[in-house]
Amino acid sequence: MTERKPPGVPFESWVDKQIRDAEARGDFDHLAGAGRPLPAGTDTSYEELWWVKRKMVREGLSVLPPTLALRKEAEDALLAAARAPSERIVRKIVEDINVKIRDVMFKPPPGPPLGLKPYDVEAVVRQWREGRATDG
Repeated sequence: MTERKPPGVPFESWVDKQIRDAEARGDFDHLAGAGRPLPAGTDTSYEELWWVKRKMVREGLSVLPPTLALRKEAEDALLAAARAPSERIVRKIVEDINVKIRDVMFKPPPGPPLGLKPYDVEAVVRQWREGRATDG
């Protein structure tokens, strides 16, 4: 755009004229992506921080409240314990996650309630042994 909006002309009318003039000159004829649908996730009409969400998706980031993140970490810990190569490692995984669970249990949560209690190490080890026996 090389010209300024003249005084007294409604902004919308002036913008519409600029677009019509650009179309008449063919400025929109050879744009990249012409004739193709917009990429998924380009609807930004209702989200104020759409660009932050898109960047987080692009970079593989997520932000969960601490208690939800710990729930996920606890689930992952049980899966890791089930796949562990030795009983010593199973105990280490479960004891480490139990420390984190206890820490959150005794503090007021910053987000939704945790809803977890420490795992019974012996029960997890017993399940691990049973899983190893059936995989045999």
